[in-house]
Amino acid sequence: MSKSKSVSPEFSVREFFKRFPDDDACLEHVMEQRYGLKGFCPTCGVETTYHRIAARKAYSGAACGHHIYPCAGTIFQDSKTPLTVWYYAIYLFIATRHGVSGKELQRQLGVTYKTAWRMGHQIRDLMEKANGFKALRGHVEIDETKVGGYHSVTEKLPNYGKTTVLGMKQRGGRIVTEVVNNHRRSSLKPIILETVEEGATVSTDHLRSYLLLENFGYTHGRVNHDKEWTNGIHHTNNLESFWNLFKNSVRGTHIHISPQHMQRYLNEFSFRSNHREHGNLMFDLVVGAL
Repeated sequence: MSKSKSVSPEFSVREFFKRFPDDDACLEHVMEQRYGLKGFCPTCGVETTYHRIAARKAYSGAACGHHIYPCAGTIFQDSKTPLTVWYYAIYLFIATRHGVSGKELQRQLGVTYKTAWRMGHQIRDLMEKANGFKALRGHVEIDETKVGGYHSVTEKLPNYGKTTVLGMKQRGGRIVTEVVNNHRRSSLKPIILETVEEGATVSTDHLRSYLLLENFGYTHGRVNHDKEWTNGIHHTNNLESFWNLFKNSVRGTHIHISPQHMQRYLNEFSFRSNHREHGNLMFDLVVGAL
């Protein structure tokens, strides 16, 4: 059997700088991802090629001279930060498993902490857009957990300051994570019904809120974690692994995540989990979300 010609899952620093050595290479990549270097002109409607305009962040159509500014309407517009710095920041986000803190971005990029913090959240928003939405089907694991809180307080009040999050993972497929108000049925029901297709096989733990699934066309199996990790085909081990990675990353990289921004970090980790085998393509997906 011949080897696949798909993109390597490894995108090394050497490969990154070879591909994007300067701002011109980055700008051309933005143009390719957003518009392509050949297409129909929005002004005259004629199929045309586009070429770079010297000394300007713009391209001109060969047919009628219509100008396109690839960075217009994106996070790069009016930014004083060079495109190479933006691109390296995006690379850091897709190359890591544990996320990138604002302080780490500040050190790696040589920018202020305020700039690094803003760039980080804008990249997380791009990752959310790139992730898109597809309903889960087949066999789906569902599990909720609590993230965050301060150690000095949680010793007496275990759930104080924590954020409840819900995860849904299709076996061999995508993961979807959402911040929820609590683990009650009224909070979980609308998200599950919107995300998991009717007729799917669903595995959960023994939380009583999940009993609702049997009334909406799902084949539901439960695992009692007080005495077992699997119950036949039913388990939530894939989600447990994701939660462990996420919580360890929060403790080791970010120290603390406020409830206000929790969804952004969940989106970041979900994107990497869903596209971790795509290598360079994962980078292109993020830029394409511009």
